[in-house]
Parts: sequence; C-alpha cells; structure tokens
Amino acid sequence: MQLTGAQIVIECLKEQKVDTVFGYPGGAILNVYDELYKHQNEIRHVLTSHEQGASHAADGYARSTGKVGVCFATSGPGATNLVTGIATAYMDSVPVVAITCNVNVPLLGKDSFQEIDIAGITMPITKHNFIVKDIHKLADTIRRAFKIAQTGRPGPVLVDITKDVTAATYEYEPKTPEKIEPFTERITEEGLNHVVSLIQESKRPYIFVGGGSIISGASEEVRELAHRIQAPVCDTLMGKGAFPGTDELYTGMLGMHGTKTSNYGVTKCDLLIVLGARFSDRVTGNAAKFANNAKIVQIDVDAAEINKNVVVESSIIGDVKEVLKRLNAKLVPMHHDEWIAEIEAMKEKFPLKHEDGLTGPLVIEEIYKATDGQAVITTDVGQHQMWAAQYYKYTKPRTLLTSGGLGTMGYGLGAAIGAKTGCPDKIVVNIAGDGCFRMNMNEIATAVRHDVPIIQVVVNNHVLGMVRQWQDLFYDQRYSATVLRDAVDYVKLAEAMGAVGLRATTQEEFKECFAKALTCGKPVLIDCMIDCDDKVWPMVAPGAPISEAFDEQDLKAKEN
Repeated sequence: MQLTGAQIVIECLKEQKVDTVFGYPGGAILNVYDELYKHQNEIRHVLTSHEQGASHAADGYARSTGKVGVCFATSGPGATNLVTGIATAYMDSVPVVAITCNVNVPLLGKDSFQEIDIAGITMPITKHNFIVKDIHKLADTIRRAFKIAQTGRPGPVLVDITKDVTAATYEYEPKTPEKIEPFTERITEEGLNHVVSLIQESKRPYIFVGGGSIISGASEEVRELAHRIQAPVCDTLMGKGAFPGTDELYTGMLGMHGTKTSNYGVTKCDLLIVLGARFSDRVTGNAAKFANNAKIVQIDVDAAEINKNVVVESSIIGDVKEVLKRLNAKLVPMHHDEWIAEIEAMKEKFPLKHEDGLTGPLVIEEIYKATDGQAVITTDVGQHQMWAAQYYKYTKPRTLLTSGGLGTMGYGLGAAIGAKTGCPDKIVVNIAGDGCFRMNMNEIATAVRHDVPIIQVVVNNHVLGMVRQWQDLFYDQRYSATVLRDAVDYVKLAEAMGAVGLRATTQEEFKECFAKALTCGKPVLIDCMIDCDDKVWPMVAPGAPISEAFDEQDLKAKEN
C-alpha cells in the first residue's frame, strides 16, 4: 500500500510494539505528529516540557520495562536538546531510539532555519545513527535502528529524517520484527572450563555484579552462582537489584562510596568474578592497585571492555545470563565458611551508619520502609544518589534508575515520568538534590498534564552537596559557587504547576508527608530540609586505592 513517510514511521513503530512516545513537536516533524494524532489510541504521546525531559523519559521507560524507549524531536534546537539524554543512555547501555526530523534535502548544508547536523553531533554518543534522505530506505532504516538498539550491548540509535521524506509516498509492506537473540557466538567450552578451574582453586572468591547482569536478565543465575560457590557479592551503582540487597551474601556497593566490607573484601579476595561491569574509575579507584591479590575473571557481552581498564586473568565474551547458565551447570556446590565468616565480621565491624534527625540517609530509609522495598527509585546525581544506593535495599532488577556513566544532573524527574508511564502499577519515587532538581523541574508540569502520579523528593541542603563535600575535604573549605541559599520555595513551585507540595523539617514530618504522597494519587513534591554539611560515608579519595576507604571517624582519629 502507498503511504507517506510520516505514515511509514508510525506503522514501523506499531510493528515494533511501541505503545508510548515522549517528545516535543516542531515544524520539521509536523507531518509525523499529524499522523501520530490519527493513531493516538494506539500510541500514547507524552508531551514533555523540554526535549531533554523527553530523552530522559524514554530512557527511564526503557530501563524500567526492558523495552526500547522512543523519543521525538524536531530539527535544530529540538534535536540538540536531546543530546544530553542520548549521551546518558549511551554511557549506561540503554536501548533508546530517537527520531528527529530535519529540513528538506535541498536545504541541507545551507545554514537553513533550524537546520543542524544532528547525525554528526551524536555520532560519538550513539551506538549507530542514520540520516534518511530517500523514502525508499525509510522503513528498513527504522527497523534496523530498533534491532541495533537491542542487540548485544544495548544503546541509543538516532534516526534523522528530512521533512520532504515524511511527505513523500512509497509502497509499504509490513514486516514482523526479527527476534533478538542473546549473543553467544564467542562462548566456548574451553573458556567455561578455565573459569570453572579458577573457581575450584579459589579459597576467597568474590562476585562483582554490574549493569550488564540486569540488561541480560541474569538475576536468578547470579544468585545461583553466589550460593553454589558460597561467595560474597558486591555490585556497582548500575548493578543494583541484580542480586538481592537483603541476601546474607550481599556486602554492598564497591568503589568510591562503597562499603568498607566490599572494598576491603575485594582487596583481600583471591578470585574476583566480574559480571557485566566495566571497571569504572569510580569503582576501581587506583586501577593499578585494584584487587591485586586476586585473579580476575570478566564476563561481558562487549569484547571492547575486556582488559580496557583492568587486565584480567580470564574472560568470556557473551550474554551474562547465557554464560552463567552454562557455568552453573558445570559447578558443584562449594563451601568457603572461613572466608564468609571473615566477611561477616567485617560487615559487623563496618556497618553503614548516619546521624540522627532528618538526614539524607534517614530519608532513604523511611522511603524504603514505607514502600516495603518495592518501589522504582529514580535519582539525579550527587550525595542523594549515593545515599539512595547505600540505604535502599534493592531486591529486584530495574528498580534503581540512575545516571551512572555520564552523571547527568536533571536526569531523575524525566526518568521517573518514563518509568511510571511504563510501569503504572508501581510506586515511582524520584530522589533529587535541590541543585539537580532545579535543572529540569519544569517536568513537574509534564507529570501533572499527563496525570502521572510520581513522588518527587527534594533532598534540600541549599548547596551543591557532593561538590561541597569535595571542597570541604580536598579544597580547604573554599565553597566556590556551590551555595544555593536563594529564595526558591519548592512547595509553592509544585503548587503553581498543579502538583501537591509538602515540606518536611523533621523525621516525623517526613513520615507524614510520604504517607500522604503514597495515597493522594497525584504528582507530589516533598521538600526535605537537611543540613548542608551532611556527607556521604565511606569515601575513597580520588586516585587512591579502594583499600583506603575512610569515614568521619577515621578523619577524627587521624586529626588526633
């Protein structure tokens, strides 16, 4: 059948079972939006307040559901406003398809109104991108974009379509999407047997879980491995929920703000089994001194990650879930009672702890209790993000959505809207510092407009908390441009946008506010007033080995 390019775009989305698009219209993409209007009963469009909010919402939708997130933007500034969100998805391996439209083909390269080379701009931050200037290639390009976004290590793909292509007509033939199979081609018996022998020889094994374990759906296999070989488990920020935070073998996050138990345990272990993690500098600290007593086994779908940051003893390239299925089948139950007892002693000696009163950690603990650990938590970036990683016990995958690789302030609110849209039956809470929240706080209006009942918690210390913490510890308390003591009233701001605004200055007030937020059925903002000098403990100084994790008591002892 003969269809316009705009109709082909919508039909291809329907082929891919897309039920939601986040976006913002403009002149170049008008033909597509006109067609979307005719299919609003099949594809929901969420009009965000800014294109960056659309890209983060598509990201949050993808992370929470495991599907591909889709966002739309027009040419020029509409397209460039997606860039930060695309880069965020790229760094954290999130499958997003961003569809932008550009000026007509004859106007390309002539500095036309709202013309930009968005394909060129996004080349380093997409898994692949396309510019479609020929309607004959449109349908296959969109189909290919969805396949690339999901295959192997996922990531964002951008499709830029010229406006005249959206208006032209061509014969469209529906196609059933190809099934995305897990990557197993490079998994060998030799490689599996080598890893099995290393595990069998180990006396002090440790399992380190990253975001790849969540992407591959390997949670059950990770848990089976840990209990089969009786090994303690730590995780990255992106790996939260791949292994239950309530399990007796769990020791907490690894790295700059990881637990002392995880940092010391990995330093002491003789075998580190790494599942879908890329050895970020925030995890390894001084890479030359990372896990020096251990042989390291790295399992990852992306061959480029092997030996990139840390040299390993052995590696298996393939889907984590598929590798672990085969590995677990080859392993007999093992016992490391002495090693586990040593780890348990460390957990008892070095627990996470915080001051009394309304503090960041207490806010997280209260959210955990009130939601019974069943919420989807999104965060922005900074101290509140680390507290959310430390004090909320994630027992399921896809329940912590946060910008790990790029560290995008302003990510969380859009992501929360995307997550709640994709998972309407789940409680979704965005935790943000006041510095982060003000970056994209206009998306509260989006939540109200589309009746998306998220809970926005602003951990308000009137400073850029994490930067101030560094200034306090490493810059002799020179608080350059980190104080935010201005007249912004977030409660009034929320009310002005049509949301419910609440304020908490004590622990009891926060409990009452959060209980109300859970039952009111509307977007709610809770402004939580905490002290500007609250810090995230433990900490590893930049460039130091993770074995040198310290906390406030260590600093005081050093001073004395």
